[in-house]
Amino acid sequence: MAGTDFDVIVVGAGLVGTAFALALQDSGLEVALVERRPPPQAPAGDQWDSRIYAVSPGSAAFLDRLGIWGGLDRARLAPVYEMRVWGDDGASRLDFSAYQAGVPELACILESGLLQRALWCALEEHGQVRLFCPARCAALQLDEERATLRLEGGDALTARLVVGADGADSWVRSQAGLEGEPRPYRQMGVVANFAADRGHGQIARQWFRSDGVLAWLPLPGDRVSMVWSVWEEQARELLALPEQELCRRVAEAGGHALGGLRLITAAAAFPLRLLRLPALVAPRLALIGDAAHNVHPLAGQGVNLGFRDARELARVLGGRGPQRDCGDYLLLRRYERARKEDILALQGVTDGLQKLFNNRNPLLRPLRNLGLALTNGQPWLKNRLIRQALG
Repeated sequence: MAGTDFDVIVVGAGLVGTAFALALQDSGLEVALVERRPPPQAPAGDQWDSRIYAVSPGSAAFLDRLGIWGGLDRARLAPVYEMRVWGDDGASRLDFSAYQAGVPELACILESGLLQRALWCALEEHGQVRLFCPARCAALQLDEERATLRLEGGDALTARLVVGADGADSWVRSQAGLEGEPRPYRQMGVVANFAADRGHGQIARQWFRSDGVLAWLPLPGDRVSMVWSVWEEQARELLALPEQELCRRVAEAGGHALGGLRLITAAAAFPLRLLRLPALVAPRLALIGDAAHNVHPLAGQGVNLGFRDARELARVLGGRGPQRDCGDYLLLRRYERARKEDILALQGVTDGLQKLFNNRNPLLRPLRNLGLALTNGQPWLKNRLIRQALG
């Protein structure tokens, strides 16, 4: 295997990395995908994955073009037709409606494992992407003409372009010297799934609270998935609660909007941070997904941002022309310029809302809640926000 040569090496076979590799199948490029470990089996029956994503219609269309979306188990998908957002005064509210925006749905909620397995099955079915798994990266060398990726065990892969899709703590990003200065929020996202006494009506609910941001996302049936972004101390407290007490606390935080709750997946948590990079590309290298940016999850747009990276980079490489080097820096800059505005806009909105609502200054409370109420009275503004989120 030593000296195996490709046009593109993708490091990281998560959702974004695998989708990007699949998007290159008709590009005429030889593609390798390197991953440390295969994904776990997707949950089935009464088991549910604790990691849930809200996939936008734009991302769903991208996955459909890859031959993925139509093959997913529809019984494990939940469309979102409305979203209701409450301020921390208990009265101010912002409502979004797919019907009023003239779209079929605002998002579709599904499990990470379900989508990951579908992407991997597509890799195996089409067979045009060479998968190296399990494989650990040992060294990366970027030269004028080629990139060389050495794997543990001594094997070496060469290519004209390396794409880092290896997550928030990206090894590729570090090796390329594209590190930014991450800013921790000192918060954690606590996630768990519940069965509810009352149906959710395909409505996503979110509360901006003094202790963080609580979101309930609809799952199939009367189930909901929770993401509660709270300060680290409170997150540890929630994780330590007995099951019944956690259910009581979460139901109470949501004003008992769906009655009582019963836990169906154990609570877990992940740290939250903001990461802005000075550059997304370098000669022979590009970053996508969480390797390229980290955002606060309050808008539920992190994975959609990554899919838009994958879609755009695949478009740039696919339209490069037959003689154009796919690792050429000026070519990669097209991708970077196309993505910068979208990334910075989402980071600015989520970071601004996090600062605004996680601020104990009493003067800000009436202003931020007034802002929610005023926005709710402007249909054109709400529709513009929806169109941006649809991707």
